[in-house]
Amino acid sequence: MIELKRAGFSYGGGAILADVDLHLTKGSFHFLTGPSGSGKSTLMKLCYQALFPSAGTIKVFGKDVRAMTHDDIAIIRRRIGVVHQDCQFLDHLSLAENVLMPSQVSGRDLNDDLQNMNQLLNWVGLTKQINALPPQLSGGERQRAALARALILSPDVILADEPTGNVDWEMGQKLLSLLIELNKMGKTILIATHDMNLIRVAKPQVAARVLRIQDKRIVSGGADL
Repeated sequence: MIELKRAGFSYGGGAILADVDLHLTKGSFHFLTGPSGSGKSTLMKLCYQALFPSAGTIKVFGKDVRAMTHDDIAIIRRRIGVVHQDCQFLDHLSLAENVLMPSQVSGRDLNDDLQNMNQLLNWVGLTKQINALPPQLSGGERQRAALARALILSPDVILADEPTGNVDWEMGQKLLSLLIELNKMGKTILIATHDMNLIRVAKPQVAARVLRIQDKRIVSGGADL
């Protein structure tokens, strides 16, 4: 679904990533680890075309990103849900309106996604907060809302960048469980995290591959979970 071959990214003349090989197949589950500043977020952005490689090739759903038009990228992004660590919302809009924002931006009929939104908010345990404004939500509620928003267009791939970084351990496990459930539904999952305890908790629940960014490249982080 997403394939990087000898991909690299440079900024200001210095290479952040180099010779990266990665293949996210349908229904696979990966953890991406590495110290702060190693390039985890940069790699995520390459996967959903927020950045483009300065070397090598990246194919998303079989298409080379270098050959994509703006319309191609817009269509591809609907198939990739992204959960950021610092999830941003429009504070003057309700939770429901924020979750529906990708539908509005993509030009879809909002009525078609209203039922999906209600199901998602129920799934992440936020039905009672449907009319709340973002500043009224706790950190854990915001992260769950970000996951619901990432899923509103029913994407094939979920990229989660440090999704548990700003929540307590109990909520982190809840978010992990939701992501594992999505994987069991056939979604491809890539989680960037520095929390090795989170990976250990996942071990008995999901068959996952642990990857590590080291010296600008991806190396195996250990045996399959």
